[in-house]
Amino acid sequence: MKVLYRVLFSIVVLIIVAFCIFLLEVPENNHVDEHVINQWQIKWVSELDSNITTDQLDAMDGWIDVDGSNSVTERTQGDSAQWVKFELPDLNEKAAAIFFERIYGTHVVVKVDGVDIYDNVSNFALSYNTVLLPLSVINSHQKVYVGLERNDSSIGIVKQIKVGKYQDMIRGFISNNTATYILGSTLIFIALIMLVCSLFLYTGNLSMWLSLCAVILSSGFLVITYSPLPAWLHQSMRGMYSVLFDISLYILLPTFTFFFEKTFGSGLHSIVRRFRIFQTIYSCFCLVCFLLLVISNFQVLLYGFYYIVSLQVLGIIMIVQFILLICFSTKYAVQGDKNAIIFSMGFIIFALIGIGELLYYYIVDPYYSLFLWKWGIVCFLISLIIILGRKFSENHKRIVQYTKQLEMFNNELQRSERMEIISELAASVAHEVRNPLQVTRGFIQLLLERQPSEKVYLNMAMHELDRASEIITDYLTFAKPEAGVITNLNILDEFIHIEGILIPMANMQGGEISVHIPNDIYIRGNSSKFKQAFINIIKNSIESLQGEGEIQIWAYEEGEKVHIHIKDNGEGMEAEVLARLGEPYFTNKTKGTGLGLMVTLRIIEVMEGSIKFASEKGIGTEVIIQFPKVCISTIE
Repeated sequence: MKVLYRVLFSIVVLIIVAFCIFLLEVPENNHVDEHVINQWQIKWVSELDSNITTDQLDAMDGWIDVDGSNSVTERTQGDSAQWVKFELPDLNEKAAAIFFERIYGTHVVVKVDGVDIYDNVSNFALSYNTVLLPLSVINSHQKVYVGLERNDSSIGIVKQIKVGKYQDMIRGFISNNTATYILGSTLIFIALIMLVCSLFLYTGNLSMWLSLCAVILSSGFLVITYSPLPAWLHQSMRGMYSVLFDISLYILLPTFTFFFEKTFGSGLHSIVRRFRIFQTIYSCFCLVCFLLLVISNFQVLLYGFYYIVSLQVLGIIMIVQFILLICFSTKYAVQGDKNAIIFSMGFIIFALIGIGELLYYYIVDPYYSLFLWKWGIVCFLISLIIILGRKFSENHKRIVQYTKQLEMFNNELQRSERMEIISELAASVAHEVRNPLQVTRGFIQLLLERQPSEKVYLNMAMHELDRASEIITDYLTFAKPEAGVITNLNILDEFIHIEGILIPMANMQGGEISVHIPNDIYIRGNSSKFKQAFINIIKNSIESLQGEGEIQIWAYEEGEKVHIHIKDNGEGMEAEVLARLGEPYFTNKTKGTGLGLMVTLRIIEVMEGSIKFASEKGIGTEVIIQFPKVCISTIE
């Protein structure tokens, strides 16, 4: 368990470190020699012909002037391709590269003065492409033609086109995306560590652990594959990054809902569970559509359908998911669930950022590049890890509690077994000894009549035999505590009889007995056994009095229980003696056997009652007995 706590702590530290690196992301430097192109022209065409000449392009009519700060133009109906035309500035040795930060297109062609310097085709609809191309001084003032083709709505060059030193362009681009790459790699590394640690978990926590592992792993792949850096570094693997992005998203959504369900439950009418099942089915449906798209070699119509299913509809499902889980987590947080409060804090940050960016993407700017969600996902993952840590802590406390209860039950079982053995032995010995004692007592009575001169010694023998008989009776009562005839007992009537029996004994000790019990309190039990138990308790109180003293007896009803208190101001008991009360044959009296209290406890146990002792040396002792109450309506 300590190892798992350390793993969780290390995971949180790694995420925080990666998050700090992400926040310290180095902005791209604006160099003096850098030239920005923010004006160009575009021309819509039905399809992209990479073999077209620049003269043919110049001869085309309908070129549209575009401002780079607002380069979104309405696509001409039936056109799926676009040509972009602009002129390079003066170039020198320090300005030998052109940088397109964001180009939307599955097929991208770049021509400089009629020469093809870049031609890339990708069947996978990445969010955008990043292109960095070297130039030379001879390219000064030459025209650049960029051909783009894409079947969905996002097509074109977004943001400014920059011309500058090649090394500076590379350094700025990498520095701007390295932190995101580190963040995604850290999340993947954490998920792999968690996957290894899952081998040491018991099944009770395994589902939550694996679901969180899947959430972190898919989040890491989303962060990495959404960044343009990996695709730029590995041009041949651009398609694989797009596949990983889609698959990661399909895994993230249902596993995230599953983690929420395992943490907080299925929600009202099992809405969370049903939504999770729907998400799982829909993710599988998207994967099937993707496989069909690959098999059809990215047929245009099927690609358009997949675009709607995997982007537009899935985005709406994500928004619904965020709103649903925000509502439930807020509800649980208001109810005082600490895990829900932690979840809500992390998830609300992530959800608000995610919903805000998605709405902005769908409503305002289809060319908007989502990036704020990375901040939110880090905060959210930290909250999930904290919740999982709290779950482990709660389970550990529960195990400790169960261990203590098991130990208590084991001790009680051992005590019961010992008491059973003692009971059987006591019953056997009592039955075998009682008959010889009765015979001996009869012979002593005969001797007492024939030899009056030995009366003193014979009376002593009779007294000892009677005491032995009482001890045997106690053994039998302890061994076989039969309830006898069960009736409704009026507590006040029973204590009036008990008081009449014990007042003489109390007066001889210089004590008094006061009884304060209402007349309408009833319990179920055997009258003689009840009297025997309470006579033993009150006799102990009388014997504890030193000179003058008082024994107070009162009773009352509370809930479904009847409480009987017996309190004296006698010598009291030390904590060590109090802790041993009820042990077999334990007594602090010089002539006692300890059977009296044992018999009392067994009688109260048979009557479904309970007993507690409170005592302090030199102050006195209080005994509290509880029995199930009998309602007057039941008696009547």
